[in-house]
Amino acid sequence: MILLIDNYDSFTYNLYHYLSELGATVKVCLNNKITLDEIEALRPEKIVISPGPCTPKEAGISCDTIARFGARIPILGVCLGHQAIGAAYGGAIVRAPSVMHGKLSDVTHDSLTIFRGVKNPFAAMRYHSLVIDPNNLPAELTVSARTSGDIIMAVRHKKFPVEGVQFHPESILNQDGK
Repeated sequence: MILLIDNYDSFTYNLYHYLSELGATVKVCLNNKITLDEIEALRPEKIVISPGPCTPKEAGISCDTIARFGARIPILGVCLGHQAIGAAYGGAIVRAPSVMHGKLSDVTHDSLTIFRGVKNPFAAMRYHSLVIDPNNLPAELTVSARTSGDIIMAVRHKKFPVEGVQFHPESILNQDGK
């Protein structure tokens, strides 16, 4: 079962439907309606942290979920979930140089793990005004994708199965897959 933490975002159910299309059983829980102990009891195989309209500090249980389970359960963060990964490991979340709501950007990646087989570069849909500060990237994380303007678009934990993408792979306007 995949646990999808919903940060009160309209894109959450796009993620739910795409994960379900892949054959996964998905349980959606609001970020303030589940505890860490309840997550433990659910025994999810994977966790996805959804986008959302706030900062990681305001994202309910998101950062605590990453901190507690990241060493043993694969976690994918999308947009706010990606920022929560940065914050959970001690990084700073700052205003993006430009607000990017409903805009495509070319993204170059390292072709590893979640990017294996993905066109390089590819056009990614962005909906965000915050980013992980590249000058305060936690030592545990490595940048796995960025824009041509050098904005961090994805991070990966160096030891644990934790990855985040700033862009929205679930957006209908993404041209290169889900």
